[in-house]
Amino acid sequence: MWFKELYELWKKDNSLTQAVNDSHRMLEQTYEMFQASVKSLRERDDGDIEINVYEKDQIVNQYIRDVRKKVFKYLAVTGSANLIPGLILTSIVIDIERIGDYTKNITDLAVGHPRRLDGGDFEKDYQQIEAAVSEIFAKLIVAIKESEPSAAKSLIKEHYWVLKRCDEIVDTFIRDENAAVSSRDAATRVLYARYLKRIAAHLTNIASSVVNPFERIGFRPENGEQ
Repeated sequence: MWFKELYELWKKDNSLTQAVNDSHRMLEQTYEMFQASVKSLRERDDGDIEINVYEKDQIVNQYIRDVRKKVFKYLAVTGSANLIPGLILTSIVIDIERIGDYTKNITDLAVGHPRRLDGGDFEKDYQQIEAAVSEIFAKLIVAIKESEPSAAKSLIKEHYWVLKRCDEIVDTFIRDENAAVSSRDAATRVLYARYLKRIAAHLTNIASSVVNPFERIGFRPENGEQ
């Protein structure tokens, strides 16, 4: 089922409409969390953060519980005839919840590494990855709200490199090719690259929900898919 058709189906049922709106709010909350945690880690020397990421994460967790209740209510009323919309929406909010968890991990890094984290030899890479993840967040929010499969597909295609580059950074440290770096900085850089990768991966999973049929959520679009 194409996402626009699915979106129209969501809008026809009040409980699913509310659940979709909740998923939008969840994504917006996690984007705010991401921006604040990255700023704390990468721009501050005191580990302070502009918002309480942990409180925001509790709000996100409440949203996911609310979405589940609304999806359950929808399925209880409609039965299995329209099972896919509920399953897709549940898949989306699970990815958003995981993004919130990885954002908390970045916050923990900022607290444990209160000096501004410099990327060293990978500083330019980190900046490009951060910008790309932020762009995915912003464009994905719009793509879902406006039900734009083509925009979501472009996000996956244009930013898949992020996952590979994060892996390359981690592999460099595993091979001990940055032996001159302190263990504290090395560990923080590796973990940061890993968390950025996981956030980007969950965002592309969400984008795939807009593009792919249910069985291919979380995978890149197949050749020939529109």
